[in-house]
Amino acid sequence: VLVCCGGGGFTSGIALALESEAPDMCVRPCEPEGFDDVARSLKSGSIETNREPAGNICDAILTPAPGEITFPILNRLCGPGIVVSEAQALHAMALIFQRLKMVAEPGGAVAVAAALFHADDIAGDAVICTISGGNVDAPMFARALTMDVT
Repeated sequence: VLVCCGGGGFTSGIALALESEAPDMCVRPCEPEGFDDVARSLKSGSIETNREPAGNICDAILTPAPGEITFPILNRLCGPGIVVSEAQALHAMALIFQRLKMVAEPGGAVAVAAALFHADDIAGDAVICTISGGNVDAPMFARALTMDVT
């Protein structure tokens, strides 16, 4: 299960629900490049912070670091994080709109971007992706839609 991840609340909540109801499923946090504090924290085993407070189009999921309450849950229940580029998030936004008829903000499309562009890093035949947030302004949405996604 690929989950758009900021501070880890949404991701840890899904991981806890799956631990109880579907323990064979693995949650993978998905984040934008340069703001991959959860992925780095999972790799190191301790809370890592981002170098910059802002500077990515996936602004809805930019947090300084994983939460102190959520990180132990993420560390116990999640697989490695997956990091996507801004271009990959935009591409995913366009495909989500064109194929699913849904509007996703850049941060809400990172899990789909991970599935599309990092398939070699994902085990299993079935993948579930979260899509969250439709809070995207018209210029950003137009930027995504003008990408070649064929």
